[in-house]
Amino acid sequence: MTKMGSISNPYLYETLNMMIGQAIVVQTEKNIQQGELASVLPDHIVVEISRTPFFIRMEEIVWVTLATVKNK
Repeated sequence: MTKMGSISNPYLYETLNMMIGQAIVVQTEKNIQQGELASVLPDHIVVEISRTPFFIRMEEIVWVTLATVKNK
């Protein structure tokens, strides 16, 4: 068991911190979410989707990448 406030995956934490303010795609254990990364905390991230904040636990993240925008 980890202490409260400790970072379970420091590499993911640091990578996500560099993505704050950018559009991302996050695969969780249950689904895929796409939105703007608003903040990163040791145990969760906040992704804004249509101006609504979604809180995703770090433990549930399978992968994350920058979202790509297709030009028409």
